Amino acid sequence: MSTTTNQYGFFFDETRCIDCRACVVSCRDWYNIPPGPVKLSRMFSWEEGTFPSTVVHYVFAPCYHCADPPCVAVAGGAMMKEGTYGAVLIDPAQADSPNLRAAAAACPYGAIVFDSDAQYANAYKCTMCIDRLSQGALPICVTACPMRALDFDTMKNLQSKYPGMTQQMKSMPPPSTSPSVLFKEQGPKTNLVTYDPNAALQLMMARPNGLPNVFGSVSNLTPSTPTQVGRSSLIMRAANVAQQIVTTQNDES
Repeated sequence: MSTTTNQYGFFFDETRCIDCRACVVSCRDWYNIPPGPVKLSRMFSWEEGTFPSTVVHYVFAPCYHCADPPCVAVAGGAMMKEGTYGAVLIDPAQADSPNLRAAAAACPYGAIVFDSDAQYANAYKCTMCIDRLSQGALPICVTACPMRALDFDTMKNLQSKYPGMTQQMKSMPPPSTSPSVLFKEQGPKTNLVTYDPNAALQLMMARPNGLPNVFGSVSNLTPSTPTQVGRSSLIMRAANVAQQIVTTQNDES
């Protein structure tokens, strides 16, 4: 368990997020990270449902700097729990330690990433922008968010400011490691402008100028399946570099 006096953490408001990726792009820019698998912070999106009841979910995923980080326990000294802000950090001198593979496997959120699949690849992760914190500035991702969907403070202050928020969004692993984060999830989808879904499908079916219809009949339509949707589930811990790039490909620009 953390011995940090004031554990700092993040707040993410899914209801304000527009998936612009300013948070993750600003992180790459601040730390001069080229395109590729190394991502200190990530933004995941996935879809659920079938028209007219489709929903797109978003989750901001840096390292959550858990109060009880399982990665540190198995990193063989290559990682530490910093005492001022509660940041979970990799020792830069041991970034190629094979013990960090075990640390990455222990993290339920996939926060530790590698620059290749090689055994001695260099490991990277969010540092909580501890360089900025020491200068009195907020993490770069928080300052970059144009929708103010992110906040950062001590967990005590965040819990007071955002009462009733949870440490787990839908489809995320259970918060057994005490992640230093609070989430505000979007509520059930509501139609602000009422319309007839069947009439909408009729409009989508027809094409002008004698072109064949997009589909034969509204009655023939069937609900979509997960295999028909590019991102139908949340995958936070990638199995390899290739999957890491695919699941976060929109973070590149």
